[in-house]
Amino acid sequence: MYQFNIYYLRFFTTVLAALSFLNILYSYYFNLYLNVNTYFYTFLICLIPIISFFFKLSDIKKVSIYYKIQTIILGYFFLPIIISLPYYFSIYNISFIDAYFEAISGFTSTGFTIFENIKHLDESLIIWRSSSQWIGGLYFLFSILLLIDIFDDNLKKTLTDFLSFNSSEIFKQFLKVLICYMILTLIIFIIFNIFDIRSFISLNLALSVISSGGFLPTNSLSSILNTELKINIFSLSLLISFLSLFFLYNIFLIKEKGLKFIQEDLYLLSYLFFIYAIFFILTDKNLDFNYLFLAISSSVSNVGVSLENTPQDFIFIFLLLIIIGGSFFSTSSGLRFVKIYSLLKFSINELISHSKPKNIFLNKLAFSDNNMDITDFYKYFLTIIIFLFSLIILTSILSISGYKFDESFKLSILTLMNTVNSSMTGLNSFNFQEMNYFSKFSLILFMIIGRVELLTVLILCKKFFFKN
Repeated sequence: MYQFNIYYLRFFTTVLAALSFLNILYSYYFNLYLNVNTYFYTFLICLIPIISFFFKLSDIKKVSIYYKIQTIILGYFFLPIIISLPYYFSIYNISFIDAYFEAISGFTSTGFTIFENIKHLDESLIIWRSSSQWIGGLYFLFSILLLIDIFDDNLKKTLTDFLSFNSSEIFKQFLKVLICYMILTLIIFIIFNIFDIRSFISLNLALSVISSGGFLPTNSLSSILNTELKINIFSLSLLISFLSLFFLYNIFLIKEKGLKFIQEDLYLLSYLFFIYAIFFILTDKNLDFNYLFLAISSSVSNVGVSLENTPQDFIFIFLLLIIIGGSFFSTSSGLRFVKIYSLLKFSINELISHSKPKNIFLNKLAFSDNNMDITDFYKYFLTIIIFLFSLIILTSILSISGYKFDESFKLSILTLMNTVNSSMTGLNSFNFQEMNYFSKFSLILFMIIGRVELLTVLILCKKFFFKN
């Protein structure tokens, strides 16, 4: 089945080759010669898998879900090695573990960084950081399609009527994802330019926003969002990665497709407006709501960036919003609101059924045709259990490594939810460069665990530890 690895990962090495080539052109055009050789090395290495285009590989028939999961996890370890090369061979004397940490952080759209001062980096490397998030977001969306069989029918219907995906349907959805992803990136870039954000900054922000990434092209977000209008526009743009990638596409086709294709986004919008309303009504009117508006949008979308003046009184709430996360088919992470809502509804129905056994309680969500199967709720529950188990392990590792418990706990949540540290979680001054190797390796592993749907971890464990 190694042919499937080649087929799947070859596409992303081709994209990395294209991004390397664009960085070479950018470096020569703006006379940025300091690190241009690093992109040549990366480009040449990316050409190696592309050579397989010239060799006929045997046809791939049926690929098991276990092998698909293994391929995706392999990509999360292998592709960042290529992404780390421009860091490692740059003039900044970065060790390989730090370069790989930065690459993993970008590819998983987390945003932890070993660079203390972004101003010291040349522009080509800043673009490379943002590009690593962009391709990581695309990889995540493609991986969801590849693992579509592990999701319930209600979530599958947010993509297509063809619930049993064959190779042609997968290719069609891949192409649709790629086109939508590129168009939305371009739209975000244009919007930022319209509102007087410098083109270089707009490009990097667009690549970060669409992928729910946390890398910034400057040391401070305040230097970019220096007006209330810019803060609000940026806050709204973060919601693009909170909702489904196909939300706008499905809105235009609502008459043909029906509400079932946007059911999850309708729940998310209701949930989002409720959160905004609660904050607006209950918070101190002396506080600038623009900062809270940005922090809420950043939390629910799992981006995590915030302004320095964000109030520190709501750290716990922001962490809860980060854990809940966004849409099933978006670049945001989290446990997913629709799963938590469905599990809560199921639990309440089960409790009430004991007091009123003659009543019939349907576990059906609005805008859905079918009653949800009991196995779906088992999946949701196991996802939460795996998250809590992973959270305890990583918090223990960081605490043993010498970090305060509250720091370890918050950092573990951000790691598993692939969300950057910032002032809204009280970790804006956390120094990743000074972490010991064991802690860095732990964060690398759990950033990947957080990005590959947590349920896939259980499926792999079942395969290898419970073969019968």
